[in-house]
This record gives sequence, C-alpha cells and structure tokens, in this order.
Amino acid sequence: MLNKYARAFFTRVLTPFAAFLIRRGVSPDAVTLVGTAGVIAGALVFYPRGEFFWGTIVITLFVFSDLVDGNMARQLGRSSRWGAFLDSTLDRVADGAIFGGFALWYAGQGDDNALCAVSIFCLASGQVVSYTKARGESIGLPVAVNGLVERAERLVVSLVAAGLAGLHKFGVPGIQYLLPVALWIVAVGSLVTLIQRVVTVRRESAEAEAEAAKAEPGAGESRPVGAEESGTPAARPEAEGHEAAK
Repeated sequence: MLNKYARAFFTRVLTPFAAFLIRRGVSPDAVTLVGTAGVIAGALVFYPRGEFFWGTIVITLFVFSDLVDGNMARQLGRSSRWGAFLDSTLDRVADGAIFGGFALWYAGQGDDNALCAVSIFCLASGQVVSYTKARGESIGLPVAVNGLVERAERLVVSLVAAGLAGLHKFGVPGIQYLLPVALWIVAVGSLVTLIQRVVTVRRESAEAEAEAAKAEPGAGESRPVGAEESGTPAARPEAEGHEAAK
C-alpha cells in the first residue's frame, strides 16, 4: 500500500535531483551501489552500538537511492533487465543489513535474546516474502496480491520506530520501547504476507493447470474404459488426476 502511493510522490519530488545526476554523468548503477553501501554502513556501524537515531538518519539519506536510480534509468531510456536485477538484489542486501544491525544490538549490549530472534525472523521472512513473488512470477504466475506488509511497510515501520527510539539517548523517556513493538509488528505482518502469497500462488497455479487441461486437444471427450490408443492401454482417470496434482 505504501509502495503504491509513496513511490509515486517521491518519484516526482526526486526527478529534478535525478536529472542533475544525469547531467553530471553519474550512472544509475553507480547510484544503486552507493545507496546500498550507505544503508549497510548506517545499519552495521550505528545500530549494533545502540545509536538508532543517527543510524536511521544515515540510512534514510541513502535509502532514497532506490527511487533515484530507477528515475534516472527512465529519463535516460536505459531500463534493462540487468538494472532491475541489480536493484532488486541489492535491496535484499540492504534489508538484511538493517535487521542484522538490530539483531547484533539485541545479541550484544541490548541483551535480549527474544528480540534478537524476532529481528532475525524479520530479516529471513522479508527475504522469503520477496522470493515467493519472484519465484511465482518466474513460473508464469501473476502473483496478484500485495500483502499486508511489503518492503515499503517493513522499512517505514522499522526505521521510524528506530529513529524515535534513538531519542531516548537525548532524554526522551519510555520511547525506546517503540522499536521492540515495531519489530513484533513487522514479524507478524511478514508472516501474514508470506501466507497470503503462498495461498495466492497455490490458487493461481491450480487455475493455470485447469486452463491448460481445457486447452489440450481432446480434453473433455469421453472414451470407453479400456480403450487403447496407439497400442497403449488407457490410463485410469484417478491415476491421471493423481499425476496432475503433483
């Protein structure tokens, strides 16, 4: 949901900056690489030390590269499979760094094994949620479901909560509890989204197989039991159904 509306808004806002980088000879791939490096640095340098406010500031500055590089590619007319692959792959790396930074904090100075486990679950489930859509599309299914918590929601909820939690070091009382709450929300939401996508792929797969069966020559024509074709005994209907269900 956030991805649908926020991306359109920030794309318009960042278009002049993307045009400026193009005039300076910067390539979209370079922006992707620099942006990912900045997110990784912000997450793995600041978060494990509990510097959530400054870590979030650094990450936020670089995370918009995900919109800038695509904007640049469209302006240049260079949208390519390689660019889409690189962008998607490095998004997974950046997400892993963010939740990995949370896990390192709770495994160390944060001293909370439960929240460390939740952070790791957020990291893993985010990767799997993305994989289910990519894998479904690779086998020709539309995977027509957005899901409760996609990448945009995971990032916004986690980063906003982390940034606000970091204000605890500036004397704001009680605000540090926002991050644990946010991690639990992301974990549960990611699990729900994963289930939604698996169910959708299962349904679309069954529908596609049913359509393919209807399109086969001779589909739906009855044949006497025991009839033979080309010298081969006819398979039993229940056996055919079993094989199709695999």
